[in-house]
Amino acid sequence: MLIKKLTDANGLPTYEDEVRDAIKEEIKDYVDRMFVDRMGNLIAVKNENAPGRHIALSAHMDEVGMVVKSFDKSGVIKFRSWGVDPRVMLSKVVRIGKDKIPGVIGSKPIHMQKPDERKTNLELDKLYIDIGVDSDEEAKKCVEIGDYIAFDSEYHELGNHKIKAKALDDRVGCAAIIETLKANLPYKLTAVFCVQEEVGLRGSATASNHVFADLVLNLEGTVCADTWNTDDMPEHLRVTVLGQGPAISLKDRTSIYLKKYYEQVIAVAEENNIPYQFRGSGAGGTDAFSYHVAHGGTPVVGLAVPCRYLHTPVSVCDIRDYENLVLLLNKFISKYNEEEAK
Repeated sequence: MLIKKLTDANGLPTYEDEVRDAIKEEIKDYVDRMFVDRMGNLIAVKNENAPGRHIALSAHMDEVGMVVKSFDKSGVIKFRSWGVDPRVMLSKVVRIGKDKIPGVIGSKPIHMQKPDERKTNLELDKLYIDIGVDSDEEAKKCVEIGDYIAFDSEYHELGNHKIKAKALDDRVGCAAIIETLKANLPYKLTAVFCVQEEVGLRGSATASNHVFADLVLNLEGTVCADTWNTDDMPEHLRVTVLGQGPAISLKDRTSIYLKKYYEQVIAVAEENNIPYQFRGSGAGGTDAFSYHVAHGGTPVVGLAVPCRYLHTPVSVCDIRDYENLVLLLNKFISKYNEEEAK
């Protein structure tokens, strides 16, 4: 399955090569041309000379993770976080660098902690990675400072229509673009697979300068907090709910989306009986911001697949939400161009 292929690959910020290569292989027979810019963004154009409106689809390739900072004399590795809460790190299996050296995130054992230590969450500087060596000299033979650290977490299917994987944010968006390119719609499409979104929207800041489109559809994996009792998590703070369709953004931390455009998406969804929901939070930012301010302003619609446990090794989504996102993309792109032709 495409999502499995993409989520099993590792792609930390600035180390997106493995994901980018997998995407290139998937789309090479479905686009007119593609190129990689200096930042590492992959940009592909389909039906370049087709008349009508030009839509760009954007998603980011990078995932949250960690990076090697230093070595202890005992051989364990100290690290920095790229977007991961330290509370979800302890005891996780990881892979380090291009050679995917296996390791385990450890800390002082619970039975050796002082009473006050047991009452607080472990901070990042109290954690380390054990790769099974006994000295810093041995560790340095396997790992270098600056190597990325990815969670070792494979794709699995769960229960009723659910899937579990790392990096669903935003490999679901990448997969949706790939499937849209393969659908052979007869319209001009530009696909943008961005780098470094998780460390400040840096890839899209340059990618947006290459894209002159009438409209950008920015695709994401977004927060879903639907598993708590409403006494603990009020309904309006759940953001999204699994199984209720792709989420449409009205605003977030970096963008306010134009009503004219997201209402067109809503109309297409309702016309085709495609379930959808609104993203019920303004927190977080996405690559949409970069397109909004590029070339004097480019309209953007933000669409997302709800994902539980975002930015952990075990994100969960409902595959039906993803499938409905792909369906909505195809129906909307066709409708948007048919209206232009009238």
